[in-house]
Amino acid sequence: MNQSLIRNVRESDIPEIIEIYNPFITKTTVSFEEEPVSAQEMQRRIRQVQDQGLPWLCIEVEDKVAGYAYASRWRERPAYRFTVETTIYLSPTYTGRGIGRSLYSTLLEQVRALGMHQVIAVITLPNPASVSLHEKLGFRKVAHFSEVGYKFNQWLDVGYWQRAL
Repeated sequence: MNQSLIRNVRESDIPEIIEIYNPFITKTTVSFEEEPVSAQEMQRRIRQVQDQGLPWLCIEVEDKVAGYAYASRWRERPAYRFTVETTIYLSPTYTGRGIGRSLYSTLLEQVRALGMHQVIAVITLPNPASVSLHEKLGFRKVAHFSEVGYKFNQWLDVGYWQRAL
């Protein structure tokens, strides 16, 4: 792996975050969104995560944002307050180099330090790379929902993976 730096997101990262995320919307079924996200919308999402006291991290490789990961509330009711949902996206240029594992491990350490107890990951299926990453990090599949999403003229399944901290 090249020299990398994992750090908190900055507002100046938003153009690179959008550059990573929007192709997942427009070209894949990984995200169930159907329209590209604007800079203003991404800024709102980052603020929402930060306002919840949860981390949004970026990983830089050679001074470029190679990916990002964040935690958000899994559900709104108070009894769920010790469970988070995690999300990670990497630029395709940087996959397969251990960067995702490093970034995700740091995110998990941070949410553990915040007192979180369980982590949930939602994965559109099939997605062998994401499943592999999550299972290497100790997640196990706990649910499979058939044909709950519809994008690009096809029905899509979703799996839930869970990990105790």
